[in-house]
Amino acid sequence: MAEQLEFFPVPSPCRGICQVNERGYCRGCLRSREERFSWMSYSDAQKREVLRLCRLRIQRQRRIGTPEVPDEPEQPALF
Repeated sequence: MAEQLEFFPVPSPCRGICQVNERGYCRGCLRSREERFSWMSYSDAQKREVLRLCRLRIQRQRRIGTPEVPDEPEQPALF
């Protein structure tokens, strides 16, 4: 399949909530450790695939009934 031309870069799904849940996914963006660390080296197609997987993980969380991702990080502010 030919790759579609993209005019804008694929943005990172990072929300600044960098904590790992019991399954090893980030609580903020639901990416795995490898997906987070390799994000900058991924092609746009790979990034879109990671975003698709994140959407599936969010849907799974909602079906199971686990709490939604918090809006604010649990880490205390430094100031």
